[in-house]
Amino acid sequence: MGEISLRPVRDDDLPALYDQMRDPEAVMMAAFTAEDPDDRVAFDAHFVRLRTSPDILLRAITVDADLVGTIASFVVDGDTEITYWLDRSWWGRGVATRAVELLLDIVPVRPIIARAASDNAGSLAVLRKTGFRPVGIEVAYSTARGKEIEETVLRLEGR
Repeated sequence: MGEISLRPVRDDDLPALYDQMRDPEAVMMAAFTAEDPDDRVAFDAHFVRLRTSPDILLRAITVDADLVGTIASFVVDGDTEITYWLDRSWWGRGVATRAVELLLDIVPVRPIIARAASDNAGSLAVLRKTGFRPVGIEVAYSTARGKEIEETVLRLEGR
């Protein structure tokens, strides 16, 4: 497949990331997304915050130096969590699993939390392969789906 790696997000990544995060199928699968994925002003403001906050580590996911998504760690109420987004054309090829492994190598905090819509089998499989274990279910409003849905909360204790 090629070398999967992480690097800082650059300004020239933003147009491709904007397009990835507007993909209707990916938005529905992710479920917890921007209010309006087509709002470029909101997207740009969100990425300014992601790239400048001291509590957020944001990285681009690349395959052979080609941008294929993003991954990040962030702090919410004292807990460190991770999130990722992968261009749909790369789903099911092991890229997300490797990206999570790489991020976990540079984020030493444990325990670390991850969340996924409970019907997002692909993302739940990625998290389980990298050592996360389900610890609960929450019901939250999904902006992408316009209703409350189940979200699985997972935790990685050590690694």
